[in-house]
Amino acid sequence: MGVEAKEQSVTGTKLQLPLNISASRRLVREWKTMAAMIRCYCHDHHDATASLCPECQGLLDYATLRLDHCRFGAGKPTCANCPVHCYERNRRDQIKTAMRYAGPRMLGHHPILSLRHWLDGFRKAPPLNNEAAHAGNF
Repeated sequence: MGVEAKEQSVTGTKLQLPLNISASRRLVREWKTMAAMIRCYCHDHHDATASLCPECQGLLDYATLRLDHCRFGAGKPTCANCPVHCYERNRRDQIKTAMRYAGPRMLGHHPILSLRHWLDGFRKAPPLNNEAAHAGNF
């Protein structure tokens, strides 16, 4: 993650965000939504109470890194609508599982984040050329 960072809180846990994410309200909201979903999944599946289990913390760290390096920046679509698949296969499966579980529960726990994420789902990705489509993978 970046050298400079800002602290953000999701359900009381302070986490460091890379400067690229913290520079955009849209990316901070995307990160908060992702973190809330992972926390919901971890709490219900891994008996985690105060913090995330190591597996889910690793997933959140990986997702934060991917969000920090997203080639679309603040104009990014939701990952489901993105033409660039930047997650590794096993991490993609993990995040899909967590989001499928937490998605319906988010409306009760985080209604504003849930609504904003739903609205973000209508956001279209900027057009890509073939070379740029592979630049997001590293």
